Amino acid sequence: MYSETRPWGSFHVLDEQPGFKVKRISVTEGGRLSLQSHKFRSEHWTVVNGIATVTVGLEVKELTRGQSVDIPLGAKHRLENLHNGIVEIIEVQFGDYLGEDDIIRYDDAYARS
Repeated sequence: MYSETRPWGSFHVLDEQPGFKVKRISVTEGGRLSLQSHKFRSEHWTVVNGIATVTVGLEVKELTRGQSVDIPLGAKHRLENLHNGIVEIIEVQFGDYLGEDDIIRYDDAYARS
């Protein structure tokens, strides 16, 4: 499908059909995605490599290989890599609109809006 490089790492779209999209997200050491929410999609993350620090709402937890978390529509969330090595997750998005412009950022280490 396609890939994009971001300041925190990269993502690769593995599959996309009406109503869902599947990505592999790689986060470099010290990388952190923005604290964000979405108007049009929910997400399910499964860790496949490394130790992911995940924020959903007010809860922050560390997830390791095989562990997963659901991110409800509209929930503030963040993915971080606070450990050595690469963190990789498989993200499955569900919704009627799955464009990259469906991101509301509340805090971003890379000054994106």
